[in-house]
Amino acid sequence: MYYISKGFKELGLPGGKFLAILFSVFCILGALGGGNMFQANQAHAQIQTVVGFEFSSLITGIIFAAIVFAVIVGGIKSIAQVTEKIVPFMGILYVGAALIILLVNYDKIGWAFGQIFAGAFTGLGVAGGFVGALIQGFKRAAFSNEAGVGSAAIAHSAVKTKEPITEGFVSLLEPLIDTVVICTMTALVITISQQLMWDAEAGRYLLNEAGTAIATVGDTSGVALTSAAFGSSISWFPYVLAIAVVLFAFSTMISWSYYGLKSWTYIFGEGKASELTFKVIFCVFIVIGAAASLGPVIDFSDAAIFAMAVVNIFCLYFLMKLVRKELASYSARLASGEIKKYAK
Repeated sequence: MYYISKGFKELGLPGGKFLAILFSVFCILGALGGGNMFQANQAHAQIQTVVGFEFSSLITGIIFAAIVFAVIVGGIKSIAQVTEKIVPFMGILYVGAALIILLVNYDKIGWAFGQIFAGAFTGLGVAGGFVGALIQGFKRAAFSNEAGVGSAAIAHSAVKTKEPITEGFVSLLEPLIDTVVICTMTALVITISQQLMWDAEAGRYLLNEAGTAIATVGDTSGVALTSAAFGSSISWFPYVLAIAVVLFAFSTMISWSYYGLKSWTYIFGEGKASELTFKVIFCVFIVIGAAASLGPVIDFSDAAIFAMAVVNIFCLYFLMKLVRKELASYSARLASGEIKKYAK
């Protein structure tokens, strides 16, 4: 929102302030939805799957809300201190678990890739609605790595650096790690476990031979499907997944709380009262998300994140000449030796 308003002003373009406020509104909604309610909802679903019995989602929501509030009340430094410890651990934990399953079933990896491509680009994809599948893929990809959404830029802008372009290069790693690596590994595990069995007559996915519960068509309860896939190979892996899901959810919530807070203060002004108001609202929505049905939560989240992306990409179209200028300046100074290179 800051680069939108300042960039449009620098270029002498009208509407920058309005677009910045519009983005801020959508970012607040995205923080409450995809960055909050969805995370609490899926964390509760996986915890319930692991413990093996139903319990009140309010318990999960209240516990998460209390822990998140304890972290975010300390501001960006507190958030950074927690995430820098949690994120590497949860990433290694999840990737390690997926790698073990893939190594155990290494002979099926080629077949799994074949099934994925066949489902996307052959008659299977066309029969299932190629455009619909493509849209769903874009939605999940944007939800995963936030590329083009504009949210991650809020965190990157808090970094202290003399060269903003370098932070842009760092941000390029996010889609690679989130989507290309982690999501591909997840897809391979699900495909190799053969959890998805389609019944054309019934128009739904069936249970596999092990009898594990599988999502029906249109059901996007991905964590239950992923848990079943992990558990089909090694029985105790859902417990590992539960730890990873809880850590992913927690780190995502505290990160998005910062995005939403900066958007909130952009509209309503900074100050302890204003910031505390948003943080309380944010934590209340954690409880709501844990108790709500997944369908409405993910629809709301998708709509808010899509709206953010529309405003952000629209503005980037006009501001890309400034980005090109910064990149050209950085590249020239790097090539001339003005900016020193350090080799390990």
